[in-house]
Amino acid sequence: MYTLAFDTTGSKCSIALLRDRAFVSVFEQHMDYGQAEVLIPEIEKMLEAERIKFADLGLIAVCDGPGSFTGVRASVSAARAFNLACPEIAVTGVSAFDAYLMDFSGDELAKKNVVIIETKREDFYYQIFGERGEKISEPAAGSREDILNMLKGGQKVSITGDGAERFLNQPSGLSLHSIKMPSGVDIRNVAQCALDQYFNKKLNFPKPLYLRAPDVCLK
Repeated sequence: MYTLAFDTTGSKCSIALLRDRAFVSVFEQHMDYGQAEVLIPEIEKMLEAERIKFADLGLIAVCDGPGSFTGVRASVSAARAFNLACPEIAVTGVSAFDAYLMDFSGDELAKKNVVIIETKREDFYYQIFGERGEKISEPAAGSREDILNMLKGGQKVSITGDGAERFLNQPSGLSLHSIKMPSGVDIRNVAQCALDQYFNKKLNFPKPLYLRAPDVCLK
């Protein structure tokens, strides 16, 4: 089965094509804006290069946030449009929190594991997971102090996400077990999460994960 996964929620446009669980092709381009304009043409190029028709796909996976308001909307809209055009292809959404959590191998997981995502404001997006990857908290937006208050107690803590570096710029007082500082969501993790959903029959129809209102202003 061929799987197409893509993400435009952060500071890059990422696309992956898999056959079963093996990666056939991966595209990543860092960009602050314009991801929506790059996404569809690059998907077309990737499928053409591998001589695969769109109808040959068995699963479409998209990262549904949180992240840039426009980026989340663009990628989720594309996934839904593909589903309308080819309803026989399974479509699922993967949260950036679940994708980031896959950065940790088994022995890197601590009692508490927090994914911290950059908002480019004073706050952060975050979610806390347990030692088996179970969700301890719901996705939220909050301050550094909000996150620290939820992690207090002396237990070992592992941290990942593109907001981890800014979060750890100041002493945290936490008992840190493992630290990852990725520049963004790994599209390979999005694809693997989506395949787990598919084989466990727990598909999640793509819905934008917005944790606060968009920033808007008058020119």
